[in-house]
Order: sequence, then structure tokens, then C-alpha cells
Amino acid sequence: MPEFKTLLVEQIGKVAHIRINRPEKINAMNRDFWAEMIDVFGWVDQTDSIRCAIISGEGKHFSAGIDLTMLGEAAGQLNMDIARKAEHIRRHVLHLQHSFNVIDQCRKPVIAAVHGYCIGGAIDLITACDMRYCTEDAHFSIKEIDMGMAADVGTLQRLPRVIGDGMMREMAYTGRPVYGAEAARIGLANRTYKDHDALLAGVMEIAQSIAAKSPVAIRGTKEMIRFSRDHSVEDGLNYIATWNAAMLQSEDMKIAMAAHMSKQTPEFAD
Repeated sequence: MPEFKTLLVEQIGKVAHIRINRPEKINAMNRDFWAEMIDVFGWVDQTDSIRCAIISGEGKHFSAGIDLTMLGEAAGQLNMDIARKAEHIRRHVLHLQHSFNVIDQCRKPVIAAVHGYCIGGAIDLITACDMRYCTEDAHFSIKEIDMGMAADVGTLQRLPRVIGDGMMREMAYTGRPVYGAEAARIGLANRTYKDHDALLAGVMEIAQSIAAKSPVAIRGTKEMIRFSRDHSVEDGLNYIATWNAAMLQSEDMKIAMAAHMSKQTPEFAD
């Protein structure tokens, strides 16, 4: 298992638990964090014994978003003409986007467990996850608007598909906070929990339930959901027909059907 400067990572059975570990900085996302997200989700994707992942935050909050110190350092280094400066900024933003694209593209489901602040870049992060759960006191906010910028790491692209266009626009234009109960009502969170301990216990139970299913079926389901999100219904139907031409021949189907008939719990190979 890899080790990181900004993340705590453990594998519990077939579930990977990834914790943002900068509590003294409200888990702000510094330069190391962005690189380590690429590495950790590469590890999750390639490790067959992992079937589901959880991402949460250490300390009192999930994350306050991008570390403003990093932004200040980047701005101070751009002593160049406008064309080269624009190209440099563009490449930097694409790198940050890639750090969360790896969550979306990961073959395994990824669950966000949010407590306390989930602000700015943290919204970008959780919208790349498959599902989101939170505590009643969770505080969600698209704060980029209050910094004089448009969110650029995935929020404006993915969040409308989670909570709808109108509510996304309200959050993005105003920067107002959305708390746990409202987050659940608008679909930003699947469910709320009373406190952090209850949240982690509940999310771990969900992750373990997913991990008990056929990994072939789970990975295929995530792939089809992702593809269909960005393509027409006809394209999605054609893709699943082609995909299942192979996957319906999996041993997992035989195991699942036999277990169902005998009312036993199936055991699937990684």
C-alpha cells in the first residue's frame, strides 16, 4: 500500500478508506494533495482486492477546498508574456481536473463521506464520486464566486447532473451554504447522519454491501452509468449490448444465480 503526505489510506476487507489528512489546515488541498489523488486512485483502480472506496476528512471538517497559499505561489511565478501565462494556467487547471477525473474514471464505486466544511474544491471532489453522504451539520458551498472566479475543476460540469441545473446555478451564483438536511432534499447527499461516527459507520456498511456483489457486475454497471451520462440513449443501449455479449458469460452470473436459488451468500473472485 502506498504512503502519502496528505492522505491516510487503509484497506478494510475489500473497502479502501482514504482520509484527507491535513486537519490543522482544515484539510485544504495543497500541491502534494493533487498529485497524491492521482496516485491513490490509480492504486484503488488497479488493486483487484479493492471493490469500493470511501473518501472522508480527518478532524472537524471534510475539506475547505484548494489551499490559497498554493494559488498565491502560482500567481507569483507567472512573470511571462500573456500568451505563455495563459497556456501555463490552462495546463495547471487541466492537471487539477485530472486529479478528480481519476475518481470518476475509477472502475470501483467511490463514496464521499462529508462532515463539517465541504467548500470550493471539495465540491469538485465529491461531484466526481458515485455517491455522497453527510452529517446533519455538513456545510456545502461553491465559494469560487466569492473569490472572483468560476469553479473550474468539475463542479459546474458534474453538479447539474446531481442536483439539477437550477439549483446548481443558485449555489454557483450566490455561493450560499447548503447544510445537511437541504443537501439530502436536493439530492446532493443520498442521506444524512447525526454525527461523524454515525456517518462513517453507515457509509462503511454501504461500501461493504457493494463490495459483496460481483466485482464484474459492479464495474460494468459503473462503466455503463458513466457512458450513458455523456451519450444518447441509443448509444448507451448499443454499448451495453456489446459489453454484455462478453460479461454475461462470466462465472459470477452462475455463482450469483446458484446462490439465489439456494438462498446462500455468494462468494466472488476478485
